[in-house]
Amino acid sequence: MAVVGASGRMGQILVRTVQETPGARLSGATERPGHPWIGRDLGEAMGGAPLGLVVEDDPLPVFARSQAVLDFTTPEAVLAHAELAAQARLVHVIGTTGLEREHLERLAAAARHAVIVRAGNMSVGLNLLTVLVRKVAATLGPDYDIEIVEMHHRAKVDAPSGTALMLGEAAAAGRHVNLADVSERGRDGITGARAEGAIGFASLRGGDVVGEHEIIFAGPGERIVLRHVATDRKLFARGAVRAALWGQNRPPGQYGMLDVLGLHDPEAAIPDR
Repeated sequence: MAVVGASGRMGQILVRTVQETPGARLSGATERPGHPWIGRDLGEAMGGAPLGLVVEDDPLPVFARSQAVLDFTTPEAVLAHAELAAQARLVHVIGTTGLEREHLERLAAAARHAVIVRAGNMSVGLNLLTVLVRKVAATLGPDYDIEIVEMHHRAKVDAPSGTALMLGEAAAAGRHVNLADVSERGRDGITGARAEGAIGFASLRGGDVVGEHEIIFAGPGERIVLRHVATDRKLFARGAVRAALWGQNRPPGQYGMLDVLGLHDPEAAIPDR
């Protein structure tokens, strides 16, 4: 497995997780051209013992000796990596969020030649939560308002989080509606009454919060609250490595963590973000 963006917070966690996982071996690591880690031993750059792997700025030779690539970089970098992964027929595991329609269209083209496993959140527990959200939303009627509240660290640049959107898609799928048609975000001022059937989002930012998500179903006389709290980013890395192992010998295409966990329901139509 290759790790791209190895110097980043998630990159370093991915490196350590690959090393700790039976059946997985680190094949290389990359960083952007000009980065101070280029040419250095990866282990020493991370402040530890030498690993015998030099950080490279060209992903092509790294991908050529790999079977999978773990990618938590930027949307633009993901597209460049996807083209190379498709050429090398790698399993491309993508945990990057903030992907727009044009990014997704190009990933769909790459998935004709490579296995792409993409999710807004690689946590096993969180993906189980999406299944619960869909079932609760399908069971409760329109008298129950749905609100999704998420909180992340102060440096997060996108909102709502990719995970919050995953949960919103799950709720919308349970109600057989399109999330884009019912989403309400960033209320401010005199907004008028809440629209029936709306799925609301609220984004909080502060401190070093790894990730907290609440899905509130508020109905007459009661509230049902489903909650997930991430306290260690390593859980995302463990999910990513699990996805890379699962993807070996799969046919080309786009997959999500629900596929990896054996929970995918074609009728649910919950897209990963």
